[in-house]
Amino acid sequence: MSDVLVQELSARKHEIEKEIELLFKANLKITDWDVPEADDEKAAEIILRVMEKKIHALQADVKAGKYTNY
Repeated sequence: MSDVLVQELSARKHEIEKEIELLFKANLKITDWDVPEADDEKAAEIILRVMEKKIHALQADVKAGKYTNY
């Protein structure tokens, strides 16, 4: 990996992490609105599983070269 690429992504690391956290919290809040009596811990676990599944799918796509010339 080039030094410039590492520096760029390192500089945006906090922003990327914050976006992931915001996505998680937004989905948890929507779940609360749609199902007020929902168990928040259970909802959080399900949302995390959905996010993890998508991350694994993206990792497979990267390995398969889907984003080589993105």
